Amino acid sequence: MNKSTQIKLSIMMFLEFFIWGGWFVTLGTFLGNNLNATGAETGMAYSTQSWGAIIAPFIIGLIADRFFNAEKILGILHLIGAILMFQMSKTTDFNVFYPYVLGYMIAYMPTLALVNSVSFNQMKDPAKEFSYIRVWGTIGWIVAGLGISYLFHWDAAEGIKSGLLQNTFLMTAIASAVLGVFSFALPKTPPKANKDEKITISDILGLDAIKLLNNRNFLVFFISSILICIPLAFYYQNANPFLAEIGMENPTGKMTIGQISEVLFMLLLPFFFKKYGFKKTLLFGMLAWTLRYLLFAYGNSGELSFMLILGIALHGICYDFFFVSGQIYTDSKAGEKFKSAAQGLITLATYGVGMLIGFWVAGKISDTYLIAENTHSWQDIWIFPAVFAFSVMILFAIFFKNEEVTFKK
Repeated sequence: MNKSTQIKLSIMMFLEFFIWGGWFVTLGTFLGNNLNATGAETGMAYSTQSWGAIIAPFIIGLIADRFFNAEKILGILHLIGAILMFQMSKTTDFNVFYPYVLGYMIAYMPTLALVNSVSFNQMKDPAKEFSYIRVWGTIGWIVAGLGISYLFHWDAAEGIKSGLLQNTFLMTAIASAVLGVFSFALPKTPPKANKDEKITISDILGLDAIKLLNNRNFLVFFISSILICIPLAFYYQNANPFLAEIGMENPTGKMTIGQISEVLFMLLLPFFFKKYGFKKTLLFGMLAWTLRYLLFAYGNSGELSFMLILGIALHGICYDFFFVSGQIYTDSKAGEKFKSAAQGLITLATYGVGMLIGFWVAGKISDTYLIAENTHSWQDIWIFPAVFAFSVMILFAIFFKNEEVTFKK
């Protein structure tokens, strides 16, 4: 890959995840303070990510893989997203906001696969080259969070009271428009599939890999993946409102510690995989979820605030040790013929079904422990996902039998 192409792909990845991190982290805080949304309504807004994940394979499978260049669809979707995001920045009522955010996530979620497709198409050795491109996405997410907290101060107490968080949508709209236009200058990525070839819903959703569930271990892993996404949804939906409500300064900026740890633990993952094996690595990830929520439940913004920072920093173990390890395990079980189908099935199960349930549960729990206007009994809220994650960990430990899984560099 030449230097010019590498720079273009790096900019693409930076903007792709700058856009996501620029509004999704603070969404719960915005909804509660600007739109007076209930926990259930906040759960509905976050669950649009799941609906987008469910619909995305149809957009990719029926359109991007068969009729149009990936970079052109990427550009069109981001330009549509820019318009919807601008409309979101102007809304003052949840009922008006929800159709916009639903439309936006249906447009955005397919772009996660498209940026990978554009990148892989330019690489001779993806295993070696992709990480150097993908890391710019994590940097983009970090820059968005740091900008919101330390440059613009939109998530400061005064900023939240003044309604400045709506500016995150305007910032994201501009970034989305820039990436939309920039996408047309990206390397050409023509469709690979024959447009006259018959394609089924089974192909699109990865249902051809469903026979893997006949394997007891994979079935246990599959069910555990769905269940662990229920406590995962609590972090996405409640972490930023929680930190802002208890008075932590620059909460969005501090949450980028999670993305930094994600990069560090990604480097440590091969070591854990080889030394402890797949089962123990996954159990470390589940245990980290339990510890994170206990730290949130019993930490505060005073002398125990270090517990909150530690809880955020556990994100690397939570995500890498479970989800990335799970992708490796799925790849090893699928075989050459069903690799893509198997990954699609796991994505549908986790970001689709699992998190859809999780956001609904998180919204209900948040409303249950709303003790006053915009004030929650956070200890009670965080105890539920801690206990749930621990229960999933115990069930996985009991029913999943040890087996060798090869880590491929």
